Amino acid sequence: MTDREAKDRSDPAIMGRRLVAVSIDEASIGRSSADIEHERAVAIYDLIEENSFCPVGVETGPFTLHISLADGKLVLDVKHEDGRQVVTHILSLTPFRRIVKDYFMICDSYYDAIRTATPAQIETIDMARRGLHNEGSETLRERLKDKLDFDFDTARRLFTLISVLHWKG
Repeated sequence: MTDREAKDRSDPAIMGRRLVAVSIDEASIGRSSADIEHERAVAIYDLIEENSFCPVGVETGPFTLHISLADGKLVLDVKHEDGRQVVTHILSLTPFRRIVKDYFMICDSYYDAIRTATPAQIETIDMARRGLHNEGSETLRERLKDKLDFDFDTARRLFTLISVLHWKG
């Protein structure tokens, strides 16, 4: 842990605007490839380690987040660390369908390329993958702008988790 991370974790204002736990409804995702499972595990780890997240109008945290699908919709269930309910947001997945479909096609190409392609080819595919990931992250931020306050890096990690749910859903 860096000095900055230690300071941030000791600052009540910063700790109050963060996620300390993230879970995904296992029934919503089923089995995935090893590459997708790895992406999901890394995204959860990174998200918990470094994030900025707070429901709009809520002053204190920290928070937990449970992500699931219900009736083909994305469910984001936010609670206080002690389990008290804060808010549940339900979003249509329709705005994410094209982005996620394209993202997974590029991811498949990327995982194939890292095994056989040249570094220049891998870099080109990775740039396209990051571009779609950024687009999905911005779409998520836009859809939740009046509900949840989170930074771009948090949005990127959340988009990774949502894309796994969307793909399996």
